[in-house]
Amino acid sequence: MNECILIIDDEDLIRSVAVKILKGAGYNVIQANNGKTGLGLASQLKPDLILCDIMMPGLDGFDVLQSLNNIQETAVIPFIFLTAKTERLDFRKGMEMGADDYIFKPFDRQELLNAIESRLRKNAIRKDSFTRALQNLDNLANNSKDEKAELKALIASRKIRQVKKKQIIYYEGDQPMGIYLILEGTVKTVKFTDDGREFMTGLYKTDNYLGVNALLLNEAFKETAVAIEDATVCLLPRDIILSLLSRYPAISQQFLKMLSNNISEKEDQLLELAYNSVRKRLAQVLLRLNKQSDDPMLLKVSREELAGMAGMAMETVSRTLTNFKEEGLIDKKSGHITILELNRLEKIKN
Repeated sequence: MNECILIIDDEDLIRSVAVKILKGAGYNVIQANNGKTGLGLASQLKPDLILCDIMMPGLDGFDVLQSLNNIQETAVIPFIFLTAKTERLDFRKGMEMGADDYIFKPFDRQELLNAIESRLRKNAIRKDSFTRALQNLDNLANNSKDEKAELKALIASRKIRQVKKKQIIYYEGDQPMGIYLILEGTVKTVKFTDDGREFMTGLYKTDNYLGVNALLLNEAFKETAVAIEDATVCLLPRDIILSLLSRYPAISQQFLKMLSNNISEKEDQLLELAYNSVRKRLAQVLLRLNKQSDDPMLLKVSREELAGMAGMAMETVSRTLTNFKEEGLIDKKSGHITILELNRLEKIKN
């Protein structure tokens, strides 16, 4: 085992315990007792993984992570926070900045080794996870080889984040630290009514970008993003994306087009909710999903998700889907809907 682990912590005892455990497991270990020294070692030696305390004098753990993220060679290094803090805000801030995991102090041997082995294993397959995304960037930067090459280099240098089903990626009201590229899986954006009901505002799949509106409009997220299934996402930092947009008009135009399409889709949704019957609203949702699905005639969607998108009660969704099935428009089984009569659904929509 030749992997090199960098430990950054101002507590001598914590560093001593971690070094003993890691050296005993066969890792090469380097250490720093403050953020500034650790940042210098990370930039110089490019370790395979970094363990870093949050609360340190001078540069704290968040400062270290932010600085590493701004350097292409170090942004990809797996980063695990060592912390005694448990506030949700710290978790959210760290994960949004690109931290891969948290280990609470005091930790035991197996907990530390499991976290490190898991992150190293995931990092080893990182390049495979980026393959599809890199192959599909032609549509985003199709006018200049320089534009395309720089955007691909940016994405290839970023860390990926594994998101479990139903896990929150960001909350409504959070300030965007960049935009998210979905490498694998499906993510929905939702808003909640005053009485706690969920209204789905968007559905995003592989190669889609999340958070474009907030980035371009320079405002907080107006929706909460939730993984519908296990997903893999990549955070592209705000400052770097804004720099690309200012230097490359073709990329800027494509992002503006995304913004325009997102706003137009939300306007259509509001009109549907305001004026259309339940049959028409559900037909429109099915047709919208049909356009977004990799298999247009087979939709993997739950009643709850349909209810959120259509602004209807689940009982109403179930009753309307049953009607559609009896009329031969669809077939439904185990969370899957098969569209049988696309043209007839179009007529209901219109």
